[in-house]
Amino acid sequence: MNLIFLGPPGAGKGTHAKMLCEKYGILQLAAGDILRRNIKEGTPLGISAKDVIARGELVSDDLVNDMMFEEILKLVNAKGFILDGYPRTINQAEALGKFLSKEKIELTAVVNFIASENVLVDRLAGRRLCAISGKIYHVRNMPPQKEGFCDCHHQPLIVRKDDEPETIRHRLKVYHESTKPLIEFYRTKGLLHDIPAEGEASLVQKDLDTLFEKISSIK
Repeated sequence: MNLIFLGPPGAGKGTHAKMLCEKYGILQLAAGDILRRNIKEGTPLGISAKDVIARGELVSDDLVNDMMFEEILKLVNAKGFILDGYPRTINQAEALGKFLSKEKIELTAVVNFIASENVLVDRLAGRRLCAISGKIYHVRNMPPQKEGFCDCHHQPLIVRKDDEPETIRHRLKVYHESTKPLIEFYRTKGLLHDIPAEGEASLVQKDLDTLFEKISSIK
């Protein structure tokens, strides 16, 4: 299965992608994580993207496309992939379609996670990050064993710049202006599946399991 996860920041795309990858033997390609890795390693892409990401804006389509195409081509012995946080614009989606067609890779489905802005802001503002492992916590929904410190390295948890309230609202504005049109783009292609994402993770996971079993039986 080769899938795209759509939805605004905080909708749970990354969390559920990890769960489903373990179950189905597919790999998650999270655009945000890949960009942050490039920033940490000081690659040309990372240097270009650093300031843009801190403002909650989007790097150029060409740079993101090249980065994601390279990651897809690196996949070995995987049963498929989940693109998490990519594509984010119609231009990216069209370029991805041409790339997949050229490489004879079929896109199975696009999953659209739906949640209200109030829920999204609450989720993102409560997120905390282990700077060493990248593990994400939430002050209420997924707290660490010791408040303010990660379980794995016992280091103080941090708040990412793009999880600060002002940046969150800007990120949501960018999403609605630039990314939301992708919903209709993929709906017209018959690939889109809507998933309500405001409930508990376990309930959302059940809906996803049902959808994935259906998709698997078709394919």
